[in-house]
Amino acid sequence: MESPDPHPARPSPAGPRWPGQLAAIDMGSNSFRLEIGQLIGGRYRRVDYLKETVRLGAGLDTNGLLTDEAAVRGLACLARFAQRLKGFEAPQVRAVATQTLREARNRDDFLARAQATLGLPIEVISGREEARLIYAGVARLQPSDVPRLVVDIGGRSTEMILGVARKPLRAESFQVGSVSLSLKYFADGRFTEAAFRQAQIAAGAELEEALEPFAAPHWREALGSSGTVGAVSQLLAASNVTDGSITPEALRWLMEQCLRAGRVDKLALPGLKEERRAVIAGGIAILYTLATHFDIGVLRPARGALRQGVLFDLDERRHATGLHQDGHDIRDASVREMQRRFMVDAQQAGRVTKVAQRLYASAQPKAGVEARRELLWACALHEIGMMISHHDHHRHSAYVLAHADAAGFSQSQLRRVGELVLGQRGGLRKVESALVREDFVWQVLCLRLAIIKCHARGEVSDEAMRLMPDGNRAELSFPPGWREAHPRTQHLLDEEIALWARSGPLRLAL
Repeated sequence: MESPDPHPARPSPAGPRWPGQLAAIDMGSNSFRLEIGQLIGGRYRRVDYLKETVRLGAGLDTNGLLTDEAAVRGLACLARFAQRLKGFEAPQVRAVATQTLREARNRDDFLARAQATLGLPIEVISGREEARLIYAGVARLQPSDVPRLVVDIGGRSTEMILGVARKPLRAESFQVGSVSLSLKYFADGRFTEAAFRQAQIAAGAELEEALEPFAAPHWREALGSSGTVGAVSQLLAASNVTDGSITPEALRWLMEQCLRAGRVDKLALPGLKEERRAVIAGGIAILYTLATHFDIGVLRPARGALRQGVLFDLDERRHATGLHQDGHDIRDASVREMQRRFMVDAQQAGRVTKVAQRLYASAQPKAGVEARRELLWACALHEIGMMISHHDHHRHSAYVLAHADAAGFSQSQLRRVGELVLGQRGGLRKVESALVREDFVWQVLCLRLAIIKCHARGEVSDEAMRLMPDGNRAELSFPPGWREAHPRTQHLLDEEIALWARSGPLRLAL
């Protein structure tokens, strides 16, 4: 499990101290960033921005494990962010982690410590989700109806997005970044022609599959988001090479300056920040590869970035009201698309959703919004594995969810939904590690009971069962005469009671 409690904080009775503000934390491979802002009448106003160079990506060893030194740097930064976020409630803040924690084999241990330090949940997002959020930040802060290419070179990944206005048309992530390339080809601190050539070959090999889908005919302007592009743009402007625009000629000039200096510690360029010095060569190599391979004559720095995209996405989530209503939470659209793609019986999913929703509302009336929505998504998607095989379809469903790219969802949240789907039937030992979480226990119980009640795949009344907690017991009640009129459902409920008596953390009673 990535966290002992994915929803650790709930609003206090007194309410948040800063009710109009939202905050986003971007735990990148090179830097951690905290953005605090406010949306007023659809316009964005930044309240505060903190950035620390953590170099988390440089802390992955040859075995793919995050070193203790890197973990300590990350935790210390999060502790400072937590101080700044005092007075914010959990629904006002969203923290996301990117490529380094996608790769780290021991990420669960780090995330548990990081969430305890921050006091808030942290989501590991997929590369495509990172790309989507980057575009959301750029499109909102730098609006245009011109077809555009947006690139973001991070510490260990590079994102490329094609879009028009606020709509991303294609978004991909590639495992090459300024930190990883610099560590591999410039680790000794020397700049050589051979090192730049090998770094460009490596970047080109990783980006080669993007040559056709992101080719120049698909866009009319190119923008670069975030750290590497911003750092190179500042270098070029400070040296009066360009106005901050990045061109192939300007990048060749930068490489020549590096080669003349010979070493990282001797590179003296106006505008070169110390925290960028060690990773600038890898960033230049990726930029030059992009410029030459994708015919980017001019790449201009963009105003928006991942952190603003996260913040805008959080605002849309707060305005969404339910799974099948016309809210703006893109996760709802992703769930409907997965239902369509896997040819889910939408009527059956709807019946299970209605029953589970009512059971959960009576059993856990104070549950958080995300816990309620995760149960609804599990109900909507519990049968997607049937497209693969009816036998053990719950296992197929869980596997698909654990490995899917679904817009709006973090990897962490998809895994939680997948765990619920895995626990929908059969014994409980397969989800034993998740049963330590009280919210999961009630979620999975309500899902299982709803599936039992809807087993005949016909219309049912969602009011015919009521579930109430009573200490370590869950009491299930029915209207008079209901059980006698539904003997097959009663049989399945008797089996469910026996199963929870054998291995469940609760005792189910009629």
